Amino acid sequence: MPSRRHCLKQIAKGIMAVCLFPLMKLRGRSARFQPNILWLSCEDIGPHLKCCGYINAVTPVLDKLAGEGVLFENAFTVAGVCAPNRSSIITGMYASTLGTHHMRGGGEGVKRSMKPHLPETVKCFSEYLREAGYYCTNNYKEDYNFVTPDKAWDESSRNAHWKNRPRGAPFFAVFNYTGTHEGSIRLDEEKRAERTQRLKPHQRQNREAFELPPYYPDTKVTREYWARYHELITALDYWIEDRLKELDDAGLRDETIVFFWSDHGVGMPRAKRWIYDSGTHIPLIVRIPEKFRQKRQGTPGSKDDQFVSSLDFAPAVLNLVGLLVPEYMQGRPFLGPNLPPERQYVFSIRDRMDERYDLVRSVRDKRYRYVINYMSYKPYYQYIQSAEQGPVMKEIRRLEQEGELPETVALFTSRRKPQEELYDIHNDPYEIKNLAPDPEYKDILEKMRNVHLQWILEAKDLGLIPEPEILRLEKQYGSRYAILQKTGSEDFLKRLHETAILVGKPKADDLQNLLLLLNDNNPSVRYWALIGIGNLGNEVQGSIVEVRKLLDDSSSTIRVAAAEALCKLGEVSEALPVLEMELQSDEEWIRLHAAIVIDELGEKARSTIPFLHEALNDQDNKYVVRVANHAINNLLGTNNQVR
Repeated sequence: MPSRRHCLKQIAKGIMAVCLFPLMKLRGRSARFQPNILWLSCEDIGPHLKCCGYINAVTPVLDKLAGEGVLFENAFTVAGVCAPNRSSIITGMYASTLGTHHMRGGGEGVKRSMKPHLPETVKCFSEYLREAGYYCTNNYKEDYNFVTPDKAWDESSRNAHWKNRPRGAPFFAVFNYTGTHEGSIRLDEEKRAERTQRLKPHQRQNREAFELPPYYPDTKVTREYWARYHELITALDYWIEDRLKELDDAGLRDETIVFFWSDHGVGMPRAKRWIYDSGTHIPLIVRIPEKFRQKRQGTPGSKDDQFVSSLDFAPAVLNLVGLLVPEYMQGRPFLGPNLPPERQYVFSIRDRMDERYDLVRSVRDKRYRYVINYMSYKPYYQYIQSAEQGPVMKEIRRLEQEGELPETVALFTSRRKPQEELYDIHNDPYEIKNLAPDPEYKDILEKMRNVHLQWILEAKDLGLIPEPEILRLEKQYGSRYAILQKTGSEDFLKRLHETAILVGKPKADDLQNLLLLLNDNNPSVRYWALIGIGNLGNEVQGSIVEVRKLLDDSSSTIRVAAAEALCKLGEVSEALPVLEMELQSDEEWIRLHAAIVIDELGEKARSTIPFLHEALNDQDNKYVVRVANHAINNLLGTNNQVR
């Protein structure tokens, strides 16, 4: 009979085996189930590759990679701009759930103290890989819109490389190509020649050969920069060749799963920053060595039409290497064993873009895209300094001023947006004809509207809460993520949504409801009610006194919103002193809110010029500086650019 000591030893071994099982399960499969993962990402391109069916593309290396792997034809990003989308990629969560949805919420020119931190319960997914023995590197762009946790990477720098890993360690390595960024399209001749020096003469683009998207004017300037965009993609193709050669030279081709993707769509107007297909549809190629393939996955040269969101990249990697996907992740694995049901929809978000606030949400299925513009009272093309520097945007502005814009381009220079948009992607791939007002599509519109509402409730979308209020609540709850995780948040979100919907198309009949909401105990609800009352204009003259009371509200967000509403109701003289005071606030996003209202007032705000000049000295928020500079230029008829 075994001794008691022997039995205890066996029990201890059993307990240890159970405790270590997840790690042993991964590490014990080194030859067969422990693949390296290589991410090759780029910036600001849509699926303009030959393998994606784009005839003008010169992309032989990427075409070959697709021939060796899988081309995902329906890959979309969470946002049409880098930082919010990158926060979703690295966490597997919607940026609007984490509170990282504004572009940017912190970073260059914005105090680090205002940059979001991840809650303790959420990690960069690379941390899970590191815990499992992976050597994780990032070369070199992060731009996650939050403070990167110390444990996210073994190395994140321009020198980071999988070659530096400990001997025998599997790796997860990210390399990011910046050469296709929107800024590269407008490089001067010398720098552009350097960027594209490896292109052979036959790889240069014929400027007259393109079919331009109909939301661009067909001019020599537009064709020139559309061609440059494609030549930069060919330069990217050479870079991909270099990265793959490094892998082959090290004998690691058959040990490494390779992903290629872009961080969002085309770096041009009505694409980057927007959540139409032009801004969110991206190329995605995955090459899986045979020994790591699941049944019906990774077949060389195959195409997969399932929906993939950039939210899904993290869960897919974890699943491929045999790690459990954390329950908090909102993405779904689309590769590896035991996959959940395929997506029926992809969701995308647009919030503050640099110095201008907007709030747009989108739902896309295989046939239709639904868009809701919560701030439909704002133009499509608000003045955003970085976007206005683009040659194609300048060309649009020139033709707009001359009254020569084609109708399909002029759609996006209108002073207001429709509250809802609906597009039939099959018949209208460029999303030009808005079907939302068409009674024939009433049922589809209603269905997509309901899908959207259900999503914002499930995702705990923070977008409807004004940014200064998010910062206050962050201090109260410990993180932005925690704000809507509390009991009762769904009812609050529904109330907020119902109020915000009134704002887009308010009617005189809505006035009494909006006035009642001015007494709501939540500042975010009061904010939207004030915006709605302001948008009603002359129909609320008898209620000005109720708005005036809120100039002394305890919330600075409400004080600025009340001042904005009064300006729209013709009471500018009462509002300006409040806006001038808030332009000097200790709260940096309140300063931005006040600056935007002043800028939008135009000539009526001339008396604020001294305060705007003072705002040019803002050291903590470059976006305040940009708006103040724009306002001064408009008022004085100058064209000075200040950082």
